[in-house]
Amino acid sequence: MAPPVPNLPKTSSPSQPSGKSEVADLKLQLRQLAGSIAPGSDDSRRELFKKVISFMTVGIDVSAAFSEMVMCSATSDVVLKKMCYLYVCNYARSNPDLALLTINFLQKDCRDDDPMIRGLALRSLCSLRVANLVEYLVSPLTSGLKDSSPYVRMVAAIGVLKLYHISPSTCLDSDFLAMLKALMLNDPDAQVVANCLSSLQEIWSLEAGNLETVSREREALLSKQVVYYLLNRIKEFNEWAQCLILELASKYIPSDSNEIFDIMNLLEDRLQHANSAVVLATIKVFLYLTMSMADVHQQVYERIKAPLLTLVSSGSPEQSYAVLSHLHLLVMRAPILFSSDYKHFYCQYSEPAYVQKLKLEMLTAIANESNTYEIVTELCEYVANVDISISRESIRAVGKIALQQYDVNAIVDRLLQFLEMEKDYVTAETLVLVKDLLRKYPQWSHDCIAVVGNISSKNVQEPKGKAALIWMLGNIPMICVRGLEPYTITLNFIFTNSLVILKVRLHLLTAAMKCFFKRPPEAQKALGVALAAGLADSHQDVHDRALFYYRLLQYDVSVAERVVNPPKQAVSVFTDAQSSEIKDHIFDEFNTLSVLYQKPAYMFTDKEHRGPFEFAEELGSLSLGTGSVENEIPAQSYEASDNDLLLSTSEKEESRGLGNNDSAYSAPGYDTSLISLEDKQVQPESNFLSLAVPTMPSHTSSVFDDLLGLGTPILPPPPTLKLNPKAVLDPSNFQRKWGQLTTSLTEEFSINPQGAVALKVPQALHRHMQGHSIQCIASGGQPPSLKFFFFAQKEGETSPFFLVECLINTSSAKAQINIKAEDPSLSEPFSTMFQSALLALSPS
Repeated sequence: MAPPVPNLPKTSSPSQPSGKSEVADLKLQLRQLAGSIAPGSDDSRRELFKKVISFMTVGIDVSAAFSEMVMCSATSDVVLKKMCYLYVCNYARSNPDLALLTINFLQKDCRDDDPMIRGLALRSLCSLRVANLVEYLVSPLTSGLKDSSPYVRMVAAIGVLKLYHISPSTCLDSDFLAMLKALMLNDPDAQVVANCLSSLQEIWSLEAGNLETVSREREALLSKQVVYYLLNRIKEFNEWAQCLILELASKYIPSDSNEIFDIMNLLEDRLQHANSAVVLATIKVFLYLTMSMADVHQQVYERIKAPLLTLVSSGSPEQSYAVLSHLHLLVMRAPILFSSDYKHFYCQYSEPAYVQKLKLEMLTAIANESNTYEIVTELCEYVANVDISISRESIRAVGKIALQQYDVNAIVDRLLQFLEMEKDYVTAETLVLVKDLLRKYPQWSHDCIAVVGNISSKNVQEPKGKAALIWMLGNIPMICVRGLEPYTITLNFIFTNSLVILKVRLHLLTAAMKCFFKRPPEAQKALGVALAAGLADSHQDVHDRALFYYRLLQYDVSVAERVVNPPKQAVSVFTDAQSSEIKDHIFDEFNTLSVLYQKPAYMFTDKEHRGPFEFAEELGSLSLGTGSVENEIPAQSYEASDNDLLLSTSEKEESRGLGNNDSAYSAPGYDTSLISLEDKQVQPESNFLSLAVPTMPSHTSSVFDDLLGLGTPILPPPPTLKLNPKAVLDPSNFQRKWGQLTTSLTEEFSINPQGAVALKVPQALHRHMQGHSIQCIASGGQPPSLKFFFFAQKEGETSPFFLVECLINTSSAKAQINIKAEDPSLSEPFSTMFQSALLALSPS
């Protein structure tokens, strides 16, 4: 006798079958239990069903056991029925031929004595979503709508909607909509009524093609009889159904003011509901009904304050933010009505940053003469917050309040005190606000001189802070020369060093011009260095502005002064971020996501209205790049270029062939003799100028050929950034770095239209950028809006990484890049390199 075969150890996890043999064993065991009425057979079937469902849940194909599962469904055990229905609905869509086997037992179960089984069977039958089986749904649905059990009627009401999504014509021809309407007005069960209303609203909203029928049916649904019937029964419904009814009531147009007051009296107690969704839906009804009654509308604002403030202080931070967003919308429409409740909007330490930021905006909006001192005092306390974003927002809030008040003495003093905190981000934000204050209140320049005049640009690290400081140096006469003098020695380095932010270089050019017009002898040397360095700058905007200023001075100094430094009037009103039309549109969509996003629905739902750069921030929805490190293309040598905007596309291509290393552009030079403004063409008052500039080598043969009459010497190339052609970064580390780093540079620019054509195949951009040592790790979107994530590394094993989010609209040939760098000082040279690589893309 042969020895027994030892039992092989089985895996402890049911989600890891040993192979096809285990599925075959399941089939065999199910077939053996099919039709068995032996004691304990239901328990055995349950275990087998659980194993099948567990396999199906983790993605293992167990459709081979379809017939056996259907045979085992002949039981009165509700648990087995539920698992069998789940299995059938899952495989019916992918195996419509097998779904036909389920019709008989599902129809039989629809006539079962147990209402639970009848409802489950009807729900499963409607969930098969197989177009060929639509004819088998009409009879069970008709019977279900007339069933004695409210559960079955509730399932049948939603089943009609499912039938409409499968076959609209069958649903409409079977007169189900009339049955739903009758059931909605006569059924004693509140959940059945709610399901009927939900199905009718969705079907009529989708039937937009038949405008006459839709209009007639919607008018009938919004009739006084239907609305009053639902409102009188509103307390019987759950929260979801109450919101559905209140949304319907907000669209009802009362015939007179008596109806308005009747509805408001009927819904008064809904304002005290514990569910925030019900309260907001009720507020929407109150606001919409009283839009034509100004006095009553204002009283509604007073009435809804207490419920909203109560909801803000209770519940989770997410709920508080949702309610605060709606309260924020109301505050912006009627700030004076909330000015006495400003203490409710003070920030608490335990609140998340997104809630605190919203409260800061509301405090800014409701500030007036009676509460400004208290609000500004509170905001000044937030400046020392450990959360830098909240500290920044607090400073901006103080500045906004100062810009909208007449008595700003104390506020200006507090802003200047912020400069003594010696925190870079505080100094930068404060300088920006002081600049705006000086634009509106020029008389305060004397008070700012003592503080601002002692600040050195070396102590201000953020670009916007540097730009604001330089603007003040050029616009405040008493300190312009004293403030600009320290830059004289380092101007050449500032302009030729590509690490200095573009905005700072542009402001420095303008400030040098303005100081020159105010005190020519003292500012002469600084202006000469600034213009020479600006003309040698690798960035096109800086180069063109310096060239423009130089030509103005060459033509006439007095004309240049009228152009660059004309008399300025104080700014009375700063533009709002949102227009009144947008705010009204958001108000019309009260109690929707539009309020949370602070933009109308069409801006984030309709593709044709959505901006070219509207994308989700997460990487999860994007497909990972398929390129591997071994297949990377060696990086080509690269030199920074100006991408001269004055040239056509064809001229740019020609110029690439003339330079070394395929350099796209060599900045046009200028005749150094012209920099000395002692020219016969210049007015006599300009003869004292003698601007010192470095001597540039001459060059006489180029496609530019004295483009603007300045000669054509070739300037030395700007410092280049070399990238590691074999940089490696896996998706998990990329996502971690992306979440940790802050955006160091954001730029928008146009791309080559011919290159936009090549983006119909995203892989073309992957390969192209890989040739420039820039790797694509993820991509997504559909033309014309595409999104790419790239990374690159500076040459060296431990060098910093650059992470790039690139948003491209192929129809408008526009691109936007958001750069996050481990070394932010390298962001701009990398941006120049990235843009040059992207502009070089062309159809293959």
